Amino acid sequence: MIGETNPPVRKQTKGERTRARLLAAAELQFAELGYHDASVVRITEAAGVGQGTFYLYFSSKLEVFDEVVEDLNRRVRHAMIEASSAAPNRIEAERAGFAAFFRFTAEHPALYRIVRQAEFVSPGALRMHYTRIVEGYQEGLARAQAAGEIGDIDPEVAAWALMGIGEIIGMRWVLWGPDVSPGGPTSKVPQEVFDQAMTFIERALAPESRRGTQGEQTR
Repeated sequence: MIGETNPPVRKQTKGERTRARLLAAAELQFAELGYHDASVVRITEAAGVGQGTFYLYFSSKLEVFDEVVEDLNRRVRHAMIEASSAAPNRIEAERAGFAAFFRFTAEHPALYRIVRQAEFVSPGALRMHYTRIVEGYQEGLARAQAAGEIGDIDPEVAAWALMGIGEIIGMRWVLWGPDVSPGGPTSKVPQEVFDQAMTFIERALAPESRRGTQGEQTR
């Protein structure tokens, strides 16, 4: 709107920048080496700081691991929400959100590699990651259901199921694509795979009044 001004962007302090470097270095080390082979020494070397500096911000390797999981969770949720927030309806929001998730995982494979380690390293961090995604997802599905955009399905069950679809399809085609080597660069979800997944999701979420019509269209 004309006349409005954006609030000034606050600059990070030196301490905040150092902490961010440590988190970025830890993400890289945990993704490439795994939790047990990564070390505080490797993390601080990658961040370009001394070991003593590490302990100004984190009490242990486990604490920084938990922080990395939380940071990845925040970033992927932000990417999905930002992409889907302008969608005119729930199905379009699903398309935008899934596309954003697949882009994020292709650009940040650490999301898969680190979160899966959390099952054994920090089960609480693992549960936090999935629960936070589901909570927001569930709210969006409940609103869409109230508006008649999706059928009579439990929003919580649907949220977990949809998250599972995104996770496994991303793993198969982003991490295990035909041009991907273990631990190497990622691939992209092929357009035809994305379209098939969205057709499946649209049919699963469609209100009862539309399901018969969709079935007839595919015969």
